Amino acid sequence: MNNTDKKIRLALIFGGQSSEHDVSCVSASTVAGVLDRDKYDITFIGITRDGHWLLVEDESEISGREWEKAIVEAADEEAKAAALERFPKAIISPDTEHSLLIKKNGVYEKKELDVALPILHGLFGEDGTIQGLFEMAHLPYVGCGHLSSAITMDKFFTKVVADSIGVPQADYVGVRDYEIKGGNRRTEAPDIDKLVERIEAKREYPMFVKPSCAGSSMGITKAHNREELIKGLGIAADNDSKILVEESIIGREIECAVFGYGDNAFATGVGEIVAAAEFYDFDAKYNNSESLTLLDPELPEGKADEIRETALKIYRACDCFGFARVDFFLEKDTNRVVFNEINTIPGHTSISMYPMLMQRAGHPMKEYIDEMIQMAYERHNY
Repeated sequence: MNNTDKKIRLALIFGGQSSEHDVSCVSASTVAGVLDRDKYDITFIGITRDGHWLLVEDESEISGREWEKAIVEAADEEAKAAALERFPKAIISPDTEHSLLIKKNGVYEKKELDVALPILHGLFGEDGTIQGLFEMAHLPYVGCGHLSSAITMDKFFTKVVADSIGVPQADYVGVRDYEIKGGNRRTEAPDIDKLVERIEAKREYPMFVKPSCAGSSMGITKAHNREELIKGLGIAADNDSKILVEESIIGREIECAVFGYGDNAFATGVGEIVAAAEFYDFDAKYNNSESLTLLDPELPEGKADEIRETALKIYRACDCFGFARVDFFLEKDTNRVVFNEINTIPGHTSISMYPMLMQRAGHPMKEYIDEMIQMAYERHNY
């Protein structure tokens, strides 16, 4: 968009159907707070846990989720349907006019959009699905494309990419949910004992059990014995159809922010997570005030540069665009740098590492969000 006299018509999208719905709302509220109202005409779109797209007219309601309170608290499906009818809908059309359809009082009106800014974590937000909608609509959008989003959201495929470029990572065993819960046209009941024996033959306790596509450590457990492994497999299978059972890497949890695309991408300094729990699960991350984030922690000589270089290597190999946080372990005793995962729409809460690392590197949030919106146009017009 080249007309600087005209406000950029931006859709800020948050909430969503993933287990990270609440975190997304907080992140979106933080991002909304730095957007220049003289530069942007912002439409706030909240997606409920059930997948309903709603127009949020009061920005102050975003983080506390008051915008969906009546729907969430509805006593039954009939009450929920009645509550939904009272909310204006705001749906991005896949038509190449890239317009927003707003329904108020039973009447639809059309609003043109210039760019979409999804602050959606996890399923249907970070996995390439909504990115595909934007691409169908020819609507410029912030962040990774549909393919890189899908690859990085799925830990199975991220591991394939990491292996292909020689990036060290935790060894793992792959499991499907039907091996745990049955279904998938199976005629026999799942043999949990056989599955556990297969895992135990390849991995030693303790081991981590992870859903392949869940974010913010949702559904992840640490198994110290067979009983905990079986329980963890059930929890993971409730979150995803693909599960990873990984070796336990004992070491420090180090994170790095990456910004840009291609040869123009850069990595910031590193930060360290000091988890209040045995590992940095969802509760330790967002609900335990004793978990700490440390900027520029003291590391063995050369390790910060190695982490930054490896973060850029995996970022580029996954064809990432815009921003991502890349997570590592620094293994105890060996000081081996071990890749853990990459997050393509990193959290922007008050305790989130990505904005802190960017600020530390001299790039405040207002600046880099503006830059990412400009990059969205560059990609669209390429």
